[in-house]
Amino acid sequence: MQIEEHSWYSPSLRRDMSLKIYGHWGVPFIVFPCSRGRYFDYEGMGMIQAISSFIDSGQIKVFCVDSVDSESWYNFSLTPADRNGRHEDYDRYVVGEVVPFIRDHCRTPDIRPMTNGCSMGAYHAVNFYLKHPHVFTGTVACSGLYRLDRQEFGLGPQDLPAVYYNSPLAYLSGLIEPWYLEQYRQGTIFIRAGRGAWDEEALEDTCTLGTIFQAKAIPAWIDIWGHDVNHDWPWWYKQMNHFLDHLSR
Repeated sequence: MQIEEHSWYSPSLRRDMSLKIYGHWGVPFIVFPCSRGRYFDYEGMGMIQAISSFIDSGQIKVFCVDSVDSESWYNFSLTPADRNGRHEDYDRYVVGEVVPFIRDHCRTPDIRPMTNGCSMGAYHAVNFYLKHPHVFTGTVACSGLYRLDRQEFGLGPQDLPAVYYNSPLAYLSGLIEPWYLEQYRQGTIFIRAGRGAWDEEALEDTCTLGTIFQAKAIPAWIDIWGHDVNHDWPWWYKQMNHFLDHLSR
């Protein structure tokens, strides 16, 4: 497997950022790590090995980015507005720096990556796709939370106005702009959760997201797995293989 590591100083984030690339060809996937995770976690936690057949065969090419969660949503010393502001810096980094890098690396100037992640990475995958459907072609997300007014983030309903446009269940439910809705209807949306341990809130948010998609006539595969399916890597291996097998048909 071809593996590369790249780093550069990000003007958007005002610090060095790194990423890893796995594969030589295929549909580009930009992968966001779990909460406060790192760009090498997809490899370190075994996912790259679990989906290696799709990488080695040139069906997908994986770009694993770093996170700034500890500086944004998990920096409880900041106000909600400042945490949101730091995430917006990250948004500019991903869209304005990483995506052009991916297009250059793939030698395809208009290619639109898929977004992907598990747990907190799933939140980022869905949020980035929904905010930038002209940049990304779709999303595959496993076991994510899709609202920020949760105890996990130390935020409540009173904080929602400050983070509204990065809380998918909030802004998507109120979205009426035809351009966005039509972009979503042309995209590829796969969102999964289990009914097992530690996935209860992810299950709730996934089902709510599915209801919103259905109400807005947005095709989406909302895939709910069984009561034995926990919020853990072994199940995410299986879910990713299930999705990638479907994508390759």
